[in-house]
Amino acid sequence: MATVPGDFREKILNGDPEYQKLLQEHSQYAAQLEQIEKSPYLNSEDLIQEITLKKMKLKAKDAIEQRVAHLAHRILV
Repeated sequence: MATVPGDFREKILNGDPEYQKLLQEHSQYAAQLEQIEKSPYLNSEDLIQEITLKKMKLKAKDAIEQRVAHLAHRILV
């Protein structure tokens, strides 16, 4: 995947609602994970939730990168 300059992200992506939605989801998953990881003791439900959140966070990150690539392609072509 091609690297996209930081100024592109700031100028173009900040105005894209889908990109903003994905960033918000990623941030929410990260915050939820942080709360779980603060707990000194995790039961089996917490461990399952932690794994699920990590997968969802990674999926959101992949979607963010796909969105960046898609928008960059549209602009550069």
